Amino acid sequence: MNVPATAALVLAGGRSSRLDGVAKATVEVDGIPLIDHVYAAVRACTPIIAVGPDDIGRSGIRVVREDPPFSGPAAAVAAGVVALDGSDAVEAWLLACDLPRATELVARLSEVPIPHGADAVVAMDGEGRMQWLAGRYRVSALRDAVAQHPETAGVSMRKLFEDLRLHPVDDDGTAVDLDTWAAVEDYRSTRKDDHA
Repeated sequence: MNVPATAALVLAGGRSSRLDGVAKATVEVDGIPLIDHVYAAVRACTPIIAVGPDDIGRSGIRVVREDPPFSGPAAAVAAGVVALDGSDAVEAWLLACDLPRATELVARLSEVPIPHGADAVVAMDGEGRMQWLAGRYRVSALRDAVAQHPETAGVSMRKLFEDLRLHPVDDDGTAVDLDTWAAVEDYRSTRKDDHA
């Protein structure tokens, strides 16, 4: 199969208010910061762009910041899309930084080509919710979505992507995100049980 050139956008610019201000990207699972699980999942992509503070930078990863900082995921998507200018990527992973099963998620969605007439393949959780920050998008569709909103600060992801045609894929639990301490501890305890 001819695989399109694929970039990755990793969003890590939130305030982590539900984690008492501790940056989600730095929370460790299996002894590794969450964001490094995500970076490992997309290491074959070019370019890899992370949106957030400078300390999420790693070798080979370009860090940019949404404007203004902490202005929401839509603004972060916009900053990431701008950073793709000059790239030959046809598709781009759009991933939150708090996906401990990112490698499994990316492997699962990689098996599904973006269908003709669709703009993305996006994970859908067991309750039928689209996980916008757990998907692979046509770069042209991301650019079009951002172009519809000259001011993205405070815009919801639902609003940003309202015109996109998303192809849902059952995530089989791989799109679990850890944005509260309860979720972190529950996931850690589940991992311990799995390895007992």
